[in-house]
Amino acid sequence: MGKILEVKDLSFSFCTYGGVVKAVRGVDFDVNEGEIVGIVGESGCGKSVTAQCLVRLNPEPPGFFENGSIQYKGNEITTMTDKEMRKIRGVEIGFIFQDPMTSLNPTMKIGKQIEEIFVQRNVYNKKELKEKALEILKLVGISDGERRYNQYPHELSGGMKQRVMIAIALVGNPSIIIADEPTTSLDVTIEAQILDLLRDLQKKLNTSIILITHDLGVIAKMCDRVLVMYGGKIVERGMVDDIFYNTKHPYTSGLLCSIASLETEKDEELEPIEGTPPDLFSPPAGCPFAARCEYAMEICYEAMPPEYQLTDNHRTMCWLQHEYAKAIDLPCKKKLKNEVMQ
Repeated sequence: MGKILEVKDLSFSFCTYGGVVKAVRGVDFDVNEGEIVGIVGESGCGKSVTAQCLVRLNPEPPGFFENGSIQYKGNEITTMTDKEMRKIRGVEIGFIFQDPMTSLNPTMKIGKQIEEIFVQRNVYNKKELKEKALEILKLVGISDGERRYNQYPHELSGGMKQRVMIAIALVGNPSIIIADEPTTSLDVTIEAQILDLLRDLQKKLNTSIILITHDLGVIAKMCDRVLVMYGGKIVERGMVDDIFYNTKHPYTSGLLCSIASLETEKDEELEPIEGTPPDLFSPPAGCPFAARCEYAMEICYEAMPPEYQLTDNHRTMCWLQHEYAKAIDLPCKKKLKNEVMQ
């Protein structure tokens, strides 16, 4: 599998009345052809901003790239013009937004919204456009496509709207689909259907998926590799089994401990991660998680930890991995992946 996306030392900030918010700070990762990469973390950690950087959806200004590179098939995204980005955004790289209720145009019929992507390329006549739209609706499991084609968004259920959003993301036959919390507003039954649909389409089309979520159950079910973000940085990365069975960062361990498993008793309290995320107007000099970490040492507050290579695919930014640090056995390694998926 070859790399189709390479992100190196990416830093993206926003100018506000209160100062500069350093939302993404020195992020590195890549995406291989046909794989699903998950980005997980609590709200405000920078995962959605990172995803939107890949297709330049963050408003510029007030947002701006401080540093870094985004290479898609060897082409630099950060320096592209709006005209060049339109050839990639929605065509080469599809985007499924978080809330299907507000992402669709309420004044346009479903079919016309799907056709818009084709219209930009000016390669089909009116009849062919409709045939293509109906074909895409069928691909995402929407039956009675002719009727759905002529309906408005308010006439569809939440799950059906999300299928339409997936259809729009697939229109250009993209190499990568970015799914930003695609099941947040759906009930658990519909969520499972949408995730199964994404997985089936990924296998059928060999499309890479970048899945943004705060739900470890979704990560366990869907992903090949996982990036754990906190305070605008990737603090741990690895194959999905590395993250669930061999956690090496206290933040990842905290995420695992904060969710219920099959062994959790009805009256048993879950373990929250105490404290609040760092202030990204003035990020800490050391580890962003130090103020909330029960294992924090003096060095954690003073200097950013390097990224320690644990195995070929597993890396973490934590001073606990230093050769002089006291050996710590993080809790929740026992949290089995299939329990989290329940």
